[in-house]
Formats: sequence, C-alpha cells, structure tokens
Amino acid sequence: MTGIQIDQLIQLLAKLPGLGPRSARRATLHLIDRKESLLRPLAQAMSQAADMVVPCDNCGNLDSVQPCTICRDVRRDGSQICVVESVADLWALERSGVFRGRYHVLGGTLSALDGIGPEDLNIGALVVRAAEPAVGEVILATNATVDGQTTAHYLVEKLSGCGVKISGLAHGVPVGGELDYLDDGTLATAMSSRHPV
Repeated sequence: MTGIQIDQLIQLLAKLPGLGPRSARRATLHLIDRKESLLRPLAQAMSQAADMVVPCDNCGNLDSVQPCTICRDVRRDGSQICVVESVADLWALERSGVFRGRYHVLGGTLSALDGIGPEDLNIGALVVRAAEPAVGEVILATNATVDGQTTAHYLVEKLSGCGVKISGLAHGVPVGGELDYLDDGTLATAMSSRHPV
C-alpha cells in the first residue's frame, strides 16, 4: 500500500502522454529516490512554469515573456509566416533549424467530428498578420492528416485576398504524419521543397 501523496503523484504522472500506470509508478519511485536532486527541482520548475509561461499574444508560442523570444528576434525574416497546428509543431521546426521566419500557432485543426470550427482556432489573427505589407509568404505547415489538409484548404480561401504567396510543405511529410514525430532531415526536406497551394 502507498500513501495518498504517492498515489496522487502516480495518478497525475499517468495522465502524461506516453506514461501508463506502470510507467508512472516507476517514475514516481525514481523521483522519490532522488528527492533532493530531482523531485524538489522538478516541483519548483513546474510551479514556476505554471505561474510564468503564457501563450504569445502575437504568434501563440509558449514563453515567459510577451511577445515571445521568437517574435522579439530582429534577425528573423518578417516576410514569412509559417502556420502550424500546435506549439509542439513549432518547436519541431525550430529544432530542425530550417526556418528563420515568424510563426503562427492555430491551436488545432478544423474537425467536424470534434465540433471544432474556424471560430475555435486562431485564424482571424492570422489573416490580419498576413495582410501586413511586410509579409510576402504564408507557409501552411499543417499535418498531413485529413483534418490538417482540410484546415489548409480553408486557410487558402481565407488568405486569398491578402496578396501573399501561399505555400505548403512538400511531400517529405508522410500522409498521416505529425511534425512533432518527424526527424530533422525529413523536416528540412519538406521545408526546402515547399510548393504553392
């Protein structure tokens, strides 16, 4: 039998992606065995993240400053906006180092089955940003899933009056693939081989 605090920690860890009850128990034991070197610093970092990390008002990335570090970076190419579904996708592209422009996080995809419509996504702000004179290209980097492609087609319609080039990632991204799970080489190929939509 375990105490209430240990049970609660196991239950919370089991809710994380990739961790089931058994993995959560192992992780809990590991954390408790390393209380001073791991558990306390982790708890402090999580508390600080909960208090300080917020979505960027401009692009939707997560950071502890407004606007985010990427939006503040004057070395980035302001003429390109790469549209992604999630912050995880943004981080995947950043990790690959193949894109040096700006980002826009939609916050998901259109999905009739899940009841997610255009008003549930960060589309209005994208249209406003794309209409700015400095923007010349919008790269649609939605996942190669049915919902991702449906969202991309919808965005092409919404952005058609903005006077920008609209492109999408090349076929280096496999159908059904998600950006967060792709290797850096595949992401680099897909970004460099993007095509008009």
